[in-house]
Amino acid sequence: MTTGADIIAGKLHAAGCRHAFGMPGGEVLALMQALDEAGLRFVLVKHENAGGFMAEGGWHADGAPGVLLATLGPGAANAVNVIANAWQDRVPLVFLTGCVDQGEAESYTHQVFDHQQLLRPIVKASFSARLGALDVMMEKALAIALDGQPGPVHIDVPIRVAEAETDEAWTKGFSAAPVATAPAEGAGLDAALELFRKAERPIAIAGVDAVNENASAAISDFCRTFRVPLITSYKGKGLLDETDALALGGAGLSPKADGHLLPLINKSDCILLLGYDPIEMRINWRNPWDETAPVIDVTPVLRTHGMHSVTATLRSAVAPVLKRLGDVRDPDAQTWPEGEPAAVRKELEAAFAPEAAGWGPGTVFHTLRETMPADAVATADSGAHRILVSQIWRCAGPRKMLQSSALCTMGCALPLAMGQRIVEGRSPVIAFVGDAGLEMCLGELSTLRDLKIPVIICVLVDTSLSLIELKQRGSQRPNVGVDFGETDFPAVARAYGGHGVWIEDGESLRREAEEALQRDGFTLLACRIERRSYDGAF
Repeated sequence: MTTGADIIAGKLHAAGCRHAFGMPGGEVLALMQALDEAGLRFVLVKHENAGGFMAEGGWHADGAPGVLLATLGPGAANAVNVIANAWQDRVPLVFLTGCVDQGEAESYTHQVFDHQQLLRPIVKASFSARLGALDVMMEKALAIALDGQPGPVHIDVPIRVAEAETDEAWTKGFSAAPVATAPAEGAGLDAALELFRKAERPIAIAGVDAVNENASAAISDFCRTFRVPLITSYKGKGLLDETDALALGGAGLSPKADGHLLPLINKSDCILLLGYDPIEMRINWRNPWDETAPVIDVTPVLRTHGMHSVTATLRSAVAPVLKRLGDVRDPDAQTWPEGEPAAVRKELEAAFAPEAAGWGPGTVFHTLRETMPADAVATADSGAHRILVSQIWRCAGPRKMLQSSALCTMGCALPLAMGQRIVEGRSPVIAFVGDAGLEMCLGELSTLRDLKIPVIICVLVDTSLSLIELKQRGSQRPNVGVDFGETDFPAVARAYGGHGVWIEDGESLRREAEEALQRDGFTLLACRIERRSYDGAF
């Protein structure tokens, strides 16, 4: 006989889910068993927040919605940060929580609160599972998670619903709704076609929506055919191979990079926004061009951000619009006759070169980029190091640098790397973390040990919240609450069964990274840098 939990797990399997992450409690034991029997490997984590990021890492690897499981009360509350991240960073995450039955909740209050009320502001939808309607609920939940801009959905599963046998008929399949295939005819499309047809200095900006639409090939072909330089958000890095001469790299958080890119954008006579959501961008990207600038916005959803003006909005997937634009333009038409994009690319390379002194965070990132294979996947935690590595690290394709770039939460890089490696299982993976960020999730080193996967962790050790300290000084405030003592991270790594080493020069870093690529277990590279090493860096 089928249980309610069996239907929930079966529908997740039908949607392509093969992994679930979480921390169990007595209220979710039936769900855990059903997930396992349906073919979803359950990965035990030390904290629900890390489990959600592992689920996101897995989604980037195989395209299936992530699955996070938590018990009632503290389990659900622990996951709030990662659910908010999935909401802002456009991650399809199915969050399953156990709960007591409704009748019992009227007279039993231990660990009981309204999960749905807590989570509704940060999920696309919240469901309470009911016997007899589980199939339709799961169809709705999965469709909502994947539709338009992906995001989290919450499913509260009472113990009785999970455990009870049911004769409910359900379909052992799931098909995601197709993405819009063409822009609507009309004045907006006509205006866009005319802008691009006559443009002499077109430029494109692409972001997370283009990544989620798998539009990399279409964007790369378009940019190369019509010689259109491309800027991306940090999540959009690699939509065009960043070694390509037309690729101007990621943008959004670095004032130094903005100083080169924004003037170039303002010279353009046709700004193409390709699946670009400015939720990733900081204050410099609020009204970055004049309200009369010629801007075409290709978007899967209604944009209500108010961050900038647009000439023509095309509600569509990216690829169909690029085809229509390409139909009206001569591929031999010259662009940027003065060569400004090439000059800006050279300026950026010089601006983010390794430190002249021979050691510092820039040297760390350049050395590791040269050492790691082209197909390596990097993850980055929030902090000063993330801004710099996002400017330096070149990605050969999309989803090759994973980070929280909308919510910008700390504690994400290590579990993102772990989830990606668990699911994809082939590409080398390196996580860039600050010392404070790593200490937020040190417990997951034991998870990493148990999983026996070769993740490389590069921790920048400067015993300070560098980005916050930099802002503190910039606003002429006293040094308060940003400095701390040094942790012996190599010793911690060894205690958790990994390899750890202190590094203070480029040659040692290169050698240790090469050895890490051959190691079966995890490696922690503790790169000790001076305080204030990021001054002027980004």
